[in-house]
Amino acid sequence: MLNIPSQSFPAPISQQRVSSSVGRSKVPLKPGRSLMDWIRLTKSGADLTGVKGKLIEVTEDELANHNKKDDCWVCIRGLVYNVSPYMEYHPGGVEELMKAAGSDGTDLFDQVHRWVNYESMLKECLVGRMAVKPLSVAKGMPIAKKVPVPLFKEVMPRYDWFQTDTNITVIIYTKEKALTCGSVIADLQGGVLSTEVILGESSYLLHISKFYTILIHLQTSCGVGKVELSMKKKSITKWKELGLPLDSHDLLLKSKDRGLFYRKCTLVSITDVTHDTKLYCLQLPHGTSFQVPIGKHVYLKSVIKGSEIVKPYTPVFRRLIPEQEVTDFDSKNIFLMIKIYPDGALTSHIGNLQLGDSLYASNPEGQFSTSHLQGVTTLYLLAAGTGFTPMAKLIQYALKDLDGLRRTRLLFFNRSEKDILWMSQLQQVAEEDNRFEVEHVLSEPSLEWTGKRGRIEFSLLSDFMNKSTDDSKTLVCVCGPSPFTEQALTILQKLGFSEEEIHAFLG
Repeated sequence: MLNIPSQSFPAPISQQRVSSSVGRSKVPLKPGRSLMDWIRLTKSGADLTGVKGKLIEVTEDELANHNKKDDCWVCIRGLVYNVSPYMEYHPGGVEELMKAAGSDGTDLFDQVHRWVNYESMLKECLVGRMAVKPLSVAKGMPIAKKVPVPLFKEVMPRYDWFQTDTNITVIIYTKEKALTCGSVIADLQGGVLSTEVILGESSYLLHISKFYTILIHLQTSCGVGKVELSMKKKSITKWKELGLPLDSHDLLLKSKDRGLFYRKCTLVSITDVTHDTKLYCLQLPHGTSFQVPIGKHVYLKSVIKGSEIVKPYTPVFRRLIPEQEVTDFDSKNIFLMIKIYPDGALTSHIGNLQLGDSLYASNPEGQFSTSHLQGVTTLYLLAAGTGFTPMAKLIQYALKDLDGLRRTRLLFFNRSEKDILWMSQLQQVAEEDNRFEVEHVLSEPSLEWTGKRGRIEFSLLSDFMNKSTDDSKTLVCVCGPSPFTEQALTILQKLGFSEEEIHAFLG
């Protein structure tokens, strides 16, 4: 089986490491090389395979021969694509694609592009499938079967169920004392119950069909690690069994290996935030219940001109910063603050949506957890534009629930005053809690602007934050467009902040 050592890319100190949540580096694309331009090319009828569209079986030797920029084949999960036509359209640049030239790029793809629907993006570039390599087995020697090793067998959750004439209750026992409502995702659609319980870096899955009920209540019991799903039967009867187990049922695995599950959500409200930014409320389908934890994001997906377009967004509160005594968590709606770009492949589509239209939203994703904040006394937040979205819940949590917090400072970069008119709530929070400060930096302010001007640079950050020399703990969180995030990380490193003191959200 083809495989590239996972350590080959990204390098341990690379900003493209998934653990840093920065995502791939982007490079400026030539005019006419946008995502929409690529979609138009795939619909033009041009032969993008290089083999006149005839699917072939590809051997390892043949794959290895196609390793040049103008003749580049890459294998992803057993399928071989000619990515040469896509080179100039790739946001990560030619060099990143060439790292998998003539080889199996599955590991590389999963580390930075796992959420991308490559089958849709590259379907017109499909060359064929990898040829199955015959096994060489000595005569009389049995072929050893690979037996999957259960993950964390000693803490394997278990489930049970009981019923009345009208109700079914499923209980999952996890032994996870830190279990919260944000750890549980339940979907009951078309007679199929899909439940995920997030346990650190792992996920426990229940997947059952012929489950004809209506989800009426989802409850987690903190301290005892118990999840309880209460459902109403569609008809009064006694069940002999709990439906039909499907693939990935009663299974514990690494969360990164469980794939993305999407559900169809309905747009129920649109609120103007600025001249080009809106707050969208997506209503989860009846039978779905989950909350997006602090620092996590969801992927939005839509089919545009026959291709699936996917992009990550971090949900915010219904109000930007809710009252401190109100949790404001919502398990039935997702609020997303989205800046609309006229030439954006997905945002231009979202900008044209009407109430009642739909988008597909994934399960919560992301590497950040509140454990990153344990013991933190100083919290610095660097945000640009809608990169503020993960900071909203972070600010509320830090000021309300973080014991020992002495100081939280937000440095917020925007273009002009009209981009920050909606931020008055932040100023109010700063006035009410002396542990919180916010400063705005504008790149194109009016002449009347008396605050900071410019873009992110070394002198600006060195004045804004101090590297502590005592025993206090500092965390710096960064979110914004990729160039902003990359520049911030470079400056923070020069200022002496360690990797453990920095968390970068996907921009």
